[in-house]
Amino acid sequence: MSRILVIEDNEDLAFGLRTTLEFDGYDVEIAGDGAAGFARATSGRPDLIILDLMLPDTDGYQVLRRLRQHGEHGPVLILTARGEEADVVFGFDCGADDYVTKPFSTAELLARVRALLRRRANTAPADQAARRERFGAIEVDPAARTVHRAGHSVELSPKEFELLLALLRRRGATATRAELLTEVWRYEKADVMTRTVDIHVAELRRKLEDDPANPQHILTVRKVGYRLRP
Repeated sequence: MSRILVIEDNEDLAFGLRTTLEFDGYDVEIAGDGAAGFARATSGRPDLIILDLMLPDTDGYQVLRRLRQHGEHGPVLILTARGEEADVVFGFDCGADDYVTKPFSTAELLARVRALLRRRANTAPADQAARRERFGAIEVDPAARTVHRAGHSVELSPKEFELLLALLRRRGATATRAELLTEVWRYEKADVMTRTVDIHVAELRRKLEDDPANPQHILTVRKVGYRLRP
C-alpha cells in the first residue's frame, strides 16, 4: 500500500482528499501546515506528497525547496488555486513533479497520483546504462542523470530530465503529447486535459536553447507534439 502525505490546511479539502485516496487503496496522512508537513515528510518518507501552495505558516514553495535541499526526492504533486503559468513554472523550478489547479476532478487527481507513483518503478533500465547523448552545445549523461551546456552544469527537474530522454530516444521523430503523458508521466488515460507537457517543454527550452523563443533543437510539431532536432 502506497503512503501519501497530504499537506493541506483546509480541513474540508483535507478530509475530501483523505476519503478519496483511501477509497482508492492508499494509506493517507494529513499535515495541517508547512512545519508539520516538513517534519512528517522527512521522518516518514512517504511515497508521494500532495502539497497545497497556500499554507498558514509558510507557502508551499518554501516547503518544497526545503524538502529538496534536505535530500527528499520523492514525487510531489502541488495543489494551486493560482491559474498563472508563472506560478506553475515556479513550482516546477522548486522541485514539483506535477500540479493540479483547484477546483479539480477526482478522476484527474487520481490519474496524476497513479502516474507519479509509477514513475520510478517504470523507469526503463536501458536509460540507466545508455551512452551519453549530444546535440548542439548540450551533453546528456543518462546514467549520471546530468546535463551540461557548453561545459556548464544545467539543473533539470526529474520530469524535465525524463522528458528530454523521451525526445532523445526518438532520434528526431515526433512525440505526441499523449505519448509523452503516457511515457513520462505514466498517465493511464492520455486524454487528460493538461498543459504539463507544454510547460515542461518551455522550461527545457529556457534552460537549453540559446533563444527559447526561436528554438533550434526542441521543436514544436503543430497540432501534434514535439521533436528534438539533433
